[in-house]
Amino acid sequence: MTAADQAGIEMEDVRLKLGTHAFHFDCRLPAGRIVAVSGPSGAGKSTFLNLLAGFERPDVGRIRMRGADVTAAYPAERPVSVVFQDNNLFAHLDLFTNVGLGIDSTLKLTAEDRRNISEAFEKVGLANFERRMPATLSGGERQRAAFARALVRKRAVLLLDEPFAALDPGLRADMAELLLGLHMETGNTVIIVSHDPDEVRRIADYGVFIDKGAIVLAAPLSDYLAREDMPALRQFLRR
Repeated sequence: MTAADQAGIEMEDVRLKLGTHAFHFDCRLPAGRIVAVSGPSGAGKSTFLNLLAGFERPDVGRIRMRGADVTAAYPAERPVSVVFQDNNLFAHLDLFTNVGLGIDSTLKLTAEDRRNISEAFEKVGLANFERRMPATLSGGERQRAAFARALVRKRAVLLLDEPFAALDPGLRADMAELLLGLHMETGNTVIIVSHDPDEVRRIADYGVFIDKGAIVLAAPLSDYLAREDMPALRQFLRR
C-alpha cells in the first residue's frame, strides 16, 4: 500500500443491516480530494457517512483511515469532523462557544486555541461574529459557523451531509466556493453528500454513487461523469 493509500479511506467489505435494510460498502477513496457521494433518496448515503463518522458500526468488514483501522473506534477517536445539513449549533450558546466546543468539550481553551478560533471566523467570513447567537444569523452564516468549528478541529477528514441543501442557489454557490478555498488551504479529504449534479461537477475530484444500499460506482470524476451504462446515474446527471 502506498503512502497516498494510507492517508485515504478504505471500506473493506463493510456490511450493516438496519431493520429490513441491508448495506454493503466496499471502496478505496483517495486522500486529499473532494469526494462527492450521490444516489437516490433512501439509497444509503447517510448510512455510508455514519459508518465513516463512527455513529454506526459495521456488522462485518473493516474501515481504515490514514492506514489505521478505525472500525471499532468511537467518533471522537477518529480523524474526522462532521458538518450536518442543519449545522448542529447549540441555540443557547454564542458562536465563539459553539466553535470552541469543537476543540474541547469542557471549553478549557488556551490562548492559542482562542487565536485559532478568531482566525477560523475570519477565514469563513464571520470576523467579529464571535458573540452572536445562532438565531440572529442567516442560514448561510450558520453554515459558515459550522465550517469554522470543523476548521479548528484540524481533522484530516471532513464529512458533509448535504450541507447546502437548505440554502438558496446563490448561497449554495457561495458556500461551494468557500469549501473549495478551505480545502485548498488545509489539503484535507472531503466527503460530501450531494443531490445537486451541478455541485458535483463544480467541486468534486472523485464520485461515489450509491444505489439500493451498495456502492455501484467509485471513480475519478471524469470517469464518473462519462459512464453511460447506469440508468440511475444517468438520471441523476440529467443526461
